[in-house]
Amino acid sequence: MARLAHSTESVARVADQLVARNPVCRQFFSREAHRLAAACQAMSERFRTGGRLLAFGRGSYSTDAQHIAVEFVHPVIVGKRALPALDLSPLFGPWLRAILRPEDIVVGFGPPQGDPEVAEALCMARAAGAMTLALPGPDADYSCDAACHDPFVHQEVIEILYHTLWETVHVFLEHRQEGLDTGDAGFLYPFLGGEQRRTADLIDEVAVSILMKVADDERLREEVAAGSAGQIWSASEAITERIARRGKLILFGNGGSATDANDFAFDCVLPPSGYQPVPAVSLAMEPAIITAVANDVGTDLIFLRQLIAQAGPEDVAIGISTSGGSRNIIAALEEARKRKLLTVALLGSDGGEIRRRGLAGFSIVVPCDYIPRIQEVQASIYHVIRENLELIHRARA
Repeated sequence: MARLAHSTESVARVADQLVARNPVCRQFFSREAHRLAAACQAMSERFRTGGRLLAFGRGSYSTDAQHIAVEFVHPVIVGKRALPALDLSPLFGPWLRAILRPEDIVVGFGPPQGDPEVAEALCMARAAGAMTLALPGPDADYSCDAACHDPFVHQEVIEILYHTLWETVHVFLEHRQEGLDTGDAGFLYPFLGGEQRRTADLIDEVAVSILMKVADDERLREEVAAGSAGQIWSASEAITERIARRGKLILFGNGGSATDANDFAFDCVLPPSGYQPVPAVSLAMEPAIITAVANDVGTDLIFLRQLIAQAGPEDVAIGISTSGGSRNIIAALEEARKRKLLTVALLGSDGGEIRRRGLAGFSIVVPCDYIPRIQEVQASIYHVIRENLELIHRARA
């Protein structure tokens, strides 16, 4: 079997994979920023009149629906209002027909080429008076073409987009006719002060800020490429070795990181055309088990208890945490190390307790303190790992 050496060339390839996302994101949001700002203004009016956000997708795109629902219901900024949002992915057609109201906002997710079933559901919702967003798709109140044909990069662009929706809707909700009270959202849009703004001016300024966020992601990808490309390549090689010995990936995270764990698992078992499936499970995809353990013995053990039941000796435990300090992630990684599993952590900030205590064999850190930007770059990281699992598999076949 051919074997890819851990070489300067391999590390450079990982760095190139990461930074290649930057021009795609830049071009897409340069085109869409103003339209997105206007769409968020319209969404804020829907929320003010009692509308709900109803999201859905199929396969790995169902995790985007999970993620946007989490962001609106449980905002990461302390003190922000909870906005009504539901993920209808398991049965989105019948569910929409049963609960849809004209004031609702309906968001459909799909692959770069679109999804006919999602498009049909959006068409029905629009005919009923709901505001619709097709991500991607041609026929909706907000619709866009895919940024590129690569399904992983496409999904990363869409994650930035729906984080932007959540952040920007809050800005418009807090905009008052007599002035502008940004409150805790001020750091999201630092140019906004207390003086009165016309809505058109606010849309223009928010569009500029959306591009600033994309630039932040570019910088973070470049930092990760410069500082962690070797770790990413080594982790990919080590994971491949475990898979070759009949191991599987065991993924876990909380909130938005739970949806990322689910997405990574989908990318393994239901990969893009041309990829070989990789055995993987997400411990975040088990609501009955999670709520049973949380109710009976506490939230700190929701992943530990599952890991004890599921882990085999050749498995890979992958924890995703924006803080590096989530107690249930720490507990699961501690157990995984006791069992001599390969351990990988995707982290934010300075890596937190997980990095300080060396709880993962590979700790890959996005050096940022703001959760949406961390998650956006973490998506690039685990997609690059998935790409390299396939690359290494082909080289060794």
